[in-house]
Amino acid sequence: MIDAGTAPKPATAPPRLNTRFRGFLPVVVDVETGGFDWNRHALLEIAVVPLELDKNGLLIPGVTASAHVVPALGLEIDPKSLEVTGIDIDHPFRDAKPERVALENVFAPVREAVKRHGCQRAILVGHNAHFDLNFLNAAVARSGHKRNPFHPFSVFDTVTLGGLAYGQTVLARAVQAAGFEWNAEEAHSAVYDAERTAQLFCKVVNAWPLPLPGA
Repeated sequence: MIDAGTAPKPATAPPRLNTRFRGFLPVVVDVETGGFDWNRHALLEIAVVPLELDKNGLLIPGVTASAHVVPALGLEIDPKSLEVTGIDIDHPFRDAKPERVALENVFAPVREAVKRHGCQRAILVGHNAHFDLNFLNAAVARSGHKRNPFHPFSVFDTVTLGGLAYGQTVLARAVQAAGFEWNAEEAHSAVYDAERTAQLFCKVVNAWPLPLPGA
């Protein structure tokens, strides 16, 4: 007879992302654009960071995917936006892709992550998230892309979360308040901003673990 004090404990199932956010996979997205109007201004860069869980059930950034985008015909680019982002549209090494190809370059790894985690679809995480979502949805509509993995209107916004957790709504200040470094010279790159936003989101979410079933 096995003593109750020495009986082996049942193995704890590893945490799964498909139960953390009601079947949604959070994916951080950042876009750089030629202005603020998603119907009038061009999409120029996009980066995505699907999120993962470590062995302790904590949220961590996954592998970044990104693409430079050829401005779609008929759309405008405000020179003031280029001054902020530092994007050189005509740079010989920019390797920009047409919108449909650029979208697929970042959608494919997102779909793979959604499937791998057993989630229903991705949900966009962003800083001023509806700005990114609106540009994303406009590019999807223009290009006729049929395999958009993102929820069409729901988002997680780190402006709100940063304000709640740290009293800061500007990305740079919220990231620093969360204990991470911020390099102003690298900011306004889709990759850099997406990766810093991912760090911020993970830090806030990990401070609010869900209770275990039955607890």
